[in-house]
Amino acid sequence: MDAASDAELVARCRAGDQAAWEALVDRYSRYVHAIVSRVYHLESHDAEDAFQDVFTRVFERLDTLRDGSALRPWIAQTARNCAVDALRRSGREVPVGEVPDAPDEGLARLDEAMTVHAALDRLSPDCHEILDRFFCRDESYRTIGSELELPAGTIASRIARCLTRLRDALEPGRKQQATTSGEKVEERR
Repeated sequence: MDAASDAELVARCRAGDQAAWEALVDRYSRYVHAIVSRVYHLESHDAEDAFQDVFTRVFERLDTLRDGSALRPWIAQTARNCAVDALRRSGREVPVGEVPDAPDEGLARLDEAMTVHAALDRLSPDCHEILDRFFCRDESYRTIGSELELPAGTIASRIARCLTRLRDALEPGRKQQATTSGEKVEERR
C-alpha cells in the first residue's frame, strides 16, 4: 500500500477501503503534526485537537477533492485552517517571536522533506537504510559499517552511489553524460 500514489489512495478511500484510509493517515500524520506544532507553534493539547480536526475534515470532505494527486497541498491547507482555528479558540496571546514569519516557508520545508522521504522509499532497502543511518540518525561510517558488517571504507562509496540514486528519484528527467570510464555523471547546467 505504501507504493500507491496519492490519487490511488484517494480513489481507494472513496471506495471505502479501510486499509487505504489507514495508509493515508500513516503517510500524512507526521506532516500534519509538523504543520500544527512546528509551523504554527500550537501547544501540545491544541496541536492534538488540530491534528484530530484535520483528519476528521479530510475523512468527511475527501469527496470534495477534485484531483486526488493534489492530496498533499489539500491536507496542508486543511492543517493551516485547523491550526488557525485552534489559535483563535485558545485566545492565547502569541508573543511576536512565536508568530511564524512566513508559514508558507515552513510548509515549503516540510513539503521538501516529504518529497525526499517519498524518494527514499523508492530506493532499495539497502540504500534507504544506509542514507537513513548516515543523514537521519547521524551515525558514523564506523558505526554503520559495524552494524551492516561492511568495511568502514566501503560506506562512503555506498553513500555516494545511493545519493546518486536518490537524486535520480528526485529528478527523474535530469540529463546525464558518460565519462571516459563509462560511468555516468550529472551534466553541468
